[in-house]
Amino acid sequence: MIGSSRGFLALLPALALASRALASPAAPASIPKPPPAPVIAHVSNDFGTPVTDDYRWMEKPGSKHFAAFMKVQNAYTRKVLAAIPGRQALYEQIKRDANVGTAVFSVTRADNRIFYMGVAPGQNTAHLFVLDKIGGKPRLLIDPMQFSTNHIPQALNYYFVSPNGKYVAFGVSGGGSEQAKLRVLDVATGKLLPIGITRIDGDDTDFPPIAWLPDSKGFIYYRLHKFGPKDPVTDFYQKSRDYLHLLSATDGTGATDKPVFGWKVSPAAPMTFAQDALVVTAPHSSYALGLFTENEELQSIDDIYATKLSDLEAGAPVWHKIAGRNVQMAGFALHGDRLDVITPNGAPRFKVVSYDLAGSSAPKTVVPPSDDVITSLAAGRHALYVGAMHDGMGRIKRVAYGTDTTSSAAMPFQGGLGQILADPDGAGVWFHLAGWTTPSAWYDYAPATGAVTNTNLQTPPKVSFAGILSREVKAVSWDGTMIPVSIIMKKTTKLNGKAPTLLIGYGSYGITITPFFAPTFLPWLDHGGIIAIAHVRGGGWYGDAWHKAGMKATKINTVFDFIAAGQYLVDHHYTSPAHLAGEGGSAGGITIGGAVAWRPDLFAAAIDSHGDTNALRMQFSPNGPPNEIEFGNVLKEPDFHWIYAMDAMAHIRNGVKYPAILAVTGANDPRVEPWEVGKFAARLQAASTSGRLVLLRVSYQSGHGIGSTKDQEVRSMADQDAFLFWQLGVPGFQPK
Repeated sequence: MIGSSRGFLALLPALALASRALASPAAPASIPKPPPAPVIAHVSNDFGTPVTDDYRWMEKPGSKHFAAFMKVQNAYTRKVLAAIPGRQALYEQIKRDANVGTAVFSVTRADNRIFYMGVAPGQNTAHLFVLDKIGGKPRLLIDPMQFSTNHIPQALNYYFVSPNGKYVAFGVSGGGSEQAKLRVLDVATGKLLPIGITRIDGDDTDFPPIAWLPDSKGFIYYRLHKFGPKDPVTDFYQKSRDYLHLLSATDGTGATDKPVFGWKVSPAAPMTFAQDALVVTAPHSSYALGLFTENEELQSIDDIYATKLSDLEAGAPVWHKIAGRNVQMAGFALHGDRLDVITPNGAPRFKVVSYDLAGSSAPKTVVPPSDDVITSLAAGRHALYVGAMHDGMGRIKRVAYGTDTTSSAAMPFQGGLGQILADPDGAGVWFHLAGWTTPSAWYDYAPATGAVTNTNLQTPPKVSFAGILSREVKAVSWDGTMIPVSIIMKKTTKLNGKAPTLLIGYGSYGITITPFFAPTFLPWLDHGGIIAIAHVRGGGWYGDAWHKAGMKATKINTVFDFIAAGQYLVDHHYTSPAHLAGEGGSAGGITIGGAVAWRPDLFAAAIDSHGDTNALRMQFSPNGPPNEIEFGNVLKEPDFHWIYAMDAMAHIRNGVKYPAILAVTGANDPRVEPWEVGKFAARLQAASTSGRLVLLRVSYQSGHGIGSTKDQEVRSMADQDAFLFWQLGVPGFQPK
């Protein structure tokens, strides 16, 4: 996965364009502009289509010229941003609001204790804590900065607790690289075991790389192959394997560990070059699962195999196939001999099918299709718990084992559903819920009584959204499709077309931006601003069909849906083109890049955050081949033609008045190469005649944003918001 961030419509009258151009904010004259990026002519003929790419030279690995370009551009950007009068005060505001409460996420329950990752006020990185009981004093287990050298920021990428609660296997990476080293901690003593295994990619949500054996004597881990200096860069994420490591092993580096699943391990479970191999276990199951996935995500599973756990522990698994690509698996849960799978087969918003691993009965549908979009599963002791959403708002269903009787939890409010956590040794389920104006909290659903109570695991933040409202509206896209749009604003904001408005969009992998509570939105809202989120096709707001309506050949819908949302905000007087900004990050770079290219008149400014704005060249980066399933293969026809359509770089034209742009990248980004963002910025600087700034911001101690420290995030948000306030004409942010 690249990651995530915050129809043809009539052009505006020429008079409006001209008046906006006259008011275009420019850089202070005292700051000399950096020299333009060198242009080296390059035109290729791809399947009959000429493609001009005069900045292809930036792609050369280790290019000193590109490094020099980034350095001088970033230096200029820093001087320009520092000259914005209200920027420092805005930073202090955002910093204050980022520290009004404790974030609690990635919760695990084991041995009657509660483990969680959290960021408390004043803390800069997520730490790992353990609680003996709710209301007790949390004990710090892991501060990732203890592994830092030279003050390089470190991130806790993942952690997995052994079933007996005695050990934690975890991974830490530095500088946003996401390339973690696996270590194991003794929970009782806080000491590290003599284990250190490198090349362990993944996280504890979409792609868990560690699976403990139920007896806690060892674990299976996912590992990338050893990448050599002469290997093609596109091989980096290929040929993964899963290895068995026993705590009793004398070698803690993994050198003597035996592969049990993955690339060329078992003829019974053949793996393709582009797949990822993952092994999963469950506390009360005598089976282990072997999964082949696409792009390190459990929402795109090609094949599921099973083996007896006893055979796996002996290092001789016997894999047999349970379900294949035709099932289109998008999630699963394992309990005993039962495997429940989310599938869109005959169910555009998904259904749940149950498989008997022992083979004594045929697969059966246990949660039929409905208007609800099924998003997640969790296996409890007595029942399967199903996370779902309706128009983006979370729901919880309970399916009793044995009878498959279904009941529903009464949700405490309408909000976005996060992690659902079933206790394998107890009844009920915990779940995380948040609203646009309602703080995040962890709730406990007790099926015996039907009660839903706040666990108080997360303390309410010391901030009020009493003066804030949210609205759910729908915009008409180019083909008549109604696009959901969430709007957040102060109750006192007038709909006079003058409010500085930030429209955010993503639209890939079926990912949904469900409601979340963000105190750091307050500085924007306090300055009279509006924040809107466009739930465009390519995302998952309405399930699998919504996703597929914005991927590959239909990807351009994502861009046009975003444009439709922006036009809605203008037509309904929330804002106007002179006060409207757009933002897209990661795969959302396709969204914002395309919107800027197709409708430059609709936006005064835009943020391209680590964005895939050069989709034609993504294929040739390390993270290119894993993303073929979502975007296609540019080396194949007709894939090339739809990738060409979604490539923002290919549609930038000379002599056009483009919006102001702040392009953001991290030097260590493992998902979207910095040269994608750099090329986009260079092309716009050369092409635009609006007089508006195109800036390139480079962070040299971060990557894609995953693992960034709180202060890095706050500083980046302050830079972005101050830049937008300046460009959207907000008083107090206009340089003299």
